[in-house]
Amino acid sequence: MNSRQDQLKAFDRLLTIMDELREQCPWDKKQTMESLRHLTIEETYELGDAILDHDLSEIKKELGDVLLHIVFYSKIGSETNDFDIADVCHSICDKLVDRHPHIYSDVKVENEDDVKRNWENLKLKEGKKSVLEGVPKSLPALVKANRIQDKVAGVGFDWEEPNQVWEKVEEELIEFKTEVTSGNQEAMETEFGDVLFSMVNYARFLNINPENALERTNKKFSKRFQYLESKAKIMNKSLKDMTLAEMDVFWEEAKKL
Repeated sequence: MNSRQDQLKAFDRLLTIMDELREQCPWDKKQTMESLRHLTIEETYELGDAILDHDLSEIKKELGDVLLHIVFYSKIGSETNDFDIADVCHSICDKLVDRHPHIYSDVKVENEDDVKRNWENLKLKEGKKSVLEGVPKSLPALVKANRIQDKVAGVGFDWEEPNQVWEKVEEELIEFKTEVTSGNQEAMETEFGDVLFSMVNYARFLNINPENALERTNKKFSKRFQYLESKAKIMNKSLKDMTLAEMDVFWEEAKKL
């Protein structure tokens, strides 16, 4: 692996290239924080895909793309004298030191749960009015539910045992089924949301990341369906013209791949 000196040299090279692009490239010169935002979100999702695929080569590339965006925002911030990359680095360093008193001070912790509780309590002492302030509003609902539950658990608002959470799941399923029978669309949606929220909570107790789990299922389903499409194409048949029984034969084949 590269030495610390080589790492710093590589980062300096990136900063230099960013300066040159911002000064000379017509596209880079036009960019603003607002214009970069959607691209940053896209790059983050691409990194997430590479991580789920366990593709280390792709992870390296996508990390580079994300790092470029951090440098780009910092460059724009420096042009208005608001902040630069050094300020960004010092900001996160200061936060890490302040929120790890068990490393940089004399606070004692027994386990990971103690660390998480200290983290949330320290954020409240910093002036946050709610532990939920750190949950971005634009997060996808499934991810947001997981973060909300994780944060409130960090201050002790949590179930004690996994079986209690599963009982809650069963309770919500019964309530959802009742509303399905009633035919009230709004009530069905409300209860379905409660079912999903309770399932996310149960997944947390089992150390399952619900977003990762669902995305793996999405990928698995897509792969099997594309196999079905390829078989239909070989037979010169449209999926619309195939019976469910015919499609199921190829679906079962796909499951064995």
